[in-house]
Amino acid sequence: MVQFRRNRVFGGSYFFTDTLRDLKSTLLIDHVERLREAVRKMREAMPFTIEAWVVLPEHMHAVRILPPNDADYFSRWRSIRSYFTHQLTKQIPVNRNNPVSLWRITSSRVASIFPVLATC
Repeated sequence: MVQFRRNRVFGGSYFFTDTLRDLKSTLLIDHVERLREAVRKMREAMPFTIEAWVVLPEHMHAVRILPPNDADYFSRWRSIRSYFTHQLTKQIPVNRNNPVSLWRITSSRVASIFPVLATC
């Protein structure tokens, strides 16, 4: 099995791309308020700075900066996705035998860009 290595930088800047499973979907822009709510809740629980965030119909890109004493970017991203999905499943009919999976399994792409931003 492939072992993924996460580059953890305390106070680092991270670029994310995440994609919905259905590439024809418009869920992200149709329910952008739910996404904003998920981000707000996560920022209250585990602070971070939003440097940039682009939401397109079926995918999104974000650059976030963590606090100086924190390198846990993955928990924040996972929580935002989970909250957004949970809120949508309250509105969208779900087959109990086939749970909703909105996100592509390999869709999260993360890159630490701390050195790049630090030199700009």
